[in-house]
Amino acid sequence: MKRTKEISLEGSDDRVATVGEFTRRIKTLLETSIQPCWVRGEISNLRKQASGHVYFSLKDSEAQLSAVMFRGDASRPGGVLRDGQQVLVYGEISVYEVRGQYQLIVRVVVEDGVGHLQQEFEALKLRLAEEGLFDLQLKQELPTMPSTVAFITSPTGAAVQDFMRILIRRGWRGRVVVLPAKVQGDGAAAEITAMLETAQELGIFDLIVIGRGGGSLEDLWAFNEEPLVRAVAACQVPIISAVGHEIDFTLSDFAADVRAETPSAAAELISSHFVEALERVERARENMSGRLLGRLESARSQLTHAGSRLRLLSPSTQVEQGYLRLDDHANRLASALRSGVQDRRHQLAASRSELVRLSPEIRVQNESHRLLSLWKRLQSVSPTSVLKRGFTIVRDEQGEPVSRRAGLSSGQKLQTEFDDGILPVRVE
Repeated sequence: MKRTKEISLEGSDDRVATVGEFTRRIKTLLETSIQPCWVRGEISNLRKQASGHVYFSLKDSEAQLSAVMFRGDASRPGGVLRDGQQVLVYGEISVYEVRGQYQLIVRVVVEDGVGHLQQEFEALKLRLAEEGLFDLQLKQELPTMPSTVAFITSPTGAAVQDFMRILIRRGWRGRVVVLPAKVQGDGAAAEITAMLETAQELGIFDLIVIGRGGGSLEDLWAFNEEPLVRAVAACQVPIISAVGHEIDFTLSDFAADVRAETPSAAAELISSHFVEALERVERARENMSGRLLGRLESARSQLTHAGSRLRLLSPSTQVEQGYLRLDDHANRLASALRSGVQDRRHQLAASRSELVRLSPEIRVQNESHRLLSLWKRLQSVSPTSVLKRGFTIVRDEQGEPVSRRAGLSSGQKLQTEFDDGILPVRVE
């Protein structure tokens, strides 16, 4: 029978660690020993939380690594992450103590194959951001109405033409001084930095603009070089970075007080308050003109009204008004007389009509007509009238009318009266 080896804790120098303490030792060891670095792998198990954090795994043919990208880093401009995507990520190792799991805290993600410049861009951006070079507290407010603006750019580039064309079209009244500098290639960043120093030394500029037209990452790289980015951030004069097109971003954009998508957008930004002021002045002029015209029209109306009252109160006008009233009364009196006579005529005609209606002659005529009508009705139903319509009257020997066949006997003599005479008949 085997004997179990006994382990004694007495006399040991190491005390017993809790799980939390042991995990924190691992966390400290990993996070201090492994510096932030780039890792290449394939994204899998991608999960986007409602909080904005993104969780995924990085894997290759040999291993798998848990990774998380917090909302602040995940919301930066860039491509959309997807499962199966080959990427290069930059971040630092961390241990999630609750699960005892180590994971990579990802700060930057670029597609594998973007190139060394993009990696260098993201790394420098992250380092300068951690230094606080891009903090909003360092940003200066732009002057609302700059009178003298320095534009550091290539004097032969299209950016200058676009910039000036916008300012002229919008009627800006300030002054632009172009400080020439290379904007591409070796030495470009140094020239721009030198011009920045010169502009500050001159002390005549209210605002500085640095910029150029669009291009590839290599073409715009001068604006990503660290000395220039630091010079832009340290500039004492408010500065606008207007590099490339809308989709182009450089580190100078983040260091400047304001980023404009293009040089033309910078010109619009500079002249916006001036244009608004012009519009306010124009509106004030229109309002003042409208009010002045209104007051003038009101005074003219009052003057006209006063003139009318003076005319009404003059002696000649009063005499004329008296004539008008006299004529009016005369017309009303004549009209009243005519109306009274006409009314009396109407009353007389009505009385005459009533007398005629109540005359005995009229009543006699009416009664005669009524009697005649009654007589005609009696005539229409008399026996003579009946005989004229083709009927006959049968009488017995005594002359009494026979109205029914019953009661008659054979051989009885009767009389039949026609319209034109009487005919004796005998019952058969």
